[in-house]
Amino acid sequence: MVKKVLVVGGGPAGMMAAIQAKLLGADVFILEKNNVLGKKLLLTGGGRCNLTNMADLNKFISNIPGNGKFLFSCFTRFFNKELVDFFETIGVELREEREGRVFPASGKAADVVKGLEKYLKKIGVVVRYQNRVKNIIAENNVIKGVVLDDGSLIKGDAVILATGGVSYPHTGSTGDGLRIAAQLGHTISPIYPSLVPLEVEEYWVKELQGLTLPSVGIGLKIDNKIKKQLLGEVLFTHFGLSGPKILIMSREVAFYLAEGRKMKIELNLKPGKSAEEINKEMQSVFAFNPRKILKNSLETFLPPKLIPIFIQEAKVASDKLANQITKEERLKLVQLMQHFKFSISATRPIEEATITRGGVSVKDIDPHTMSSKLIKNLFFAGELIDVDGLTGGFNLQIAFSTGYLAGFSAANNNLI
Repeated sequence: MVKKVLVVGGGPAGMMAAIQAKLLGADVFILEKNNVLGKKLLLTGGGRCNLTNMADLNKFISNIPGNGKFLFSCFTRFFNKELVDFFETIGVELREEREGRVFPASGKAADVVKGLEKYLKKIGVVVRYQNRVKNIIAENNVIKGVVLDDGSLIKGDAVILATGGVSYPHTGSTGDGLRIAAQLGHTISPIYPSLVPLEVEEYWVKELQGLTLPSVGIGLKIDNKIKKQLLGEVLFTHFGLSGPKILIMSREVAFYLAEGRKMKIELNLKPGKSAEEINKEMQSVFAFNPRKILKNSLETFLPPKLIPIFIQEAKVASDKLANQITKEERLKLVQLMQHFKFSISATRPIEEATITRGGVSVKDIDPHTMSSKLIKNLFFAGELIDVDGLTGGFNLQIAFSTGYLAGFSAANNNLI
């Protein structure tokens, strides 16, 4: 008997699930609320689409702080090498870049979506656009089908929920799957934004908008204690801080903000030097040109845009000459270079987050099949599961791998 599999959501997880189920002989229907597939996928990686990362399994899992171990079984079935082979098979050429990140060779996410759409059509997956699923029908805890917004019923032998999280809602990720899963009795872990810029209290940060510091020490202080330290790029915005390492820290920031904890970001602008070394260098620069005013002397150490803020925060007169700077004032400047602090007021809204932290609890999902432990023939894939990774291609691999396993399991005669 041919199984009828309904895939709710046409993002990366849903498309991969549909492909795998179809290849195993099922009749497969993607029910997509938008009028296109892969709407959020088009935005990933700044439109370049960081598909995966070629890190080995253990390193890969270490970059998934949100329940990464849950994915061991999934990744042993379908991992980065298999994903690369898959895209090459369907005609999407890929390229590996720094730190193992893999992108389409064209640098265009649109080519990834086109490749997937073309393959779905080739193998005969039916895509029904502008079909928003309102509810899932289960009798005696066994899947029977889904109900659309217009009240119509579509019967099916298995349902794969792949509706995404709640970030970027304009792409269709509005939490529908989480609501449906909860109605069926599944536990939903608390939802937080992740991989999102941070807002800070300092009013003058807007004056630094557009400034990028390429390689600085970044410390996250919680209740005045260092929680995490990273090295990387920081981008200043009109509201606060961004950049890859700031996004990584945002995962914990969102959680602790919800608990009412006080947090600061502390930047070390000279991470390779000690305070003594910076002080000696500053003494030398000031002595070499003693009649130079302070703001011009500091150009040796800081980007011009940052200098007025530094002088203001160090409480030193900007028109002072280099030879008029006291030892105490010089040490204030050195201290500020190593401990440039920002008080975190909020993350940007979850609607602007790259991904969602939280979702359907992994305790309710069988890691070997992606099936619900509560409802027979219901499967989960992608971002609505309480699993989340850092930047670098980890989250899309999660989507494709969970989609692969969900599709395989849904079409497997032995499981239905």
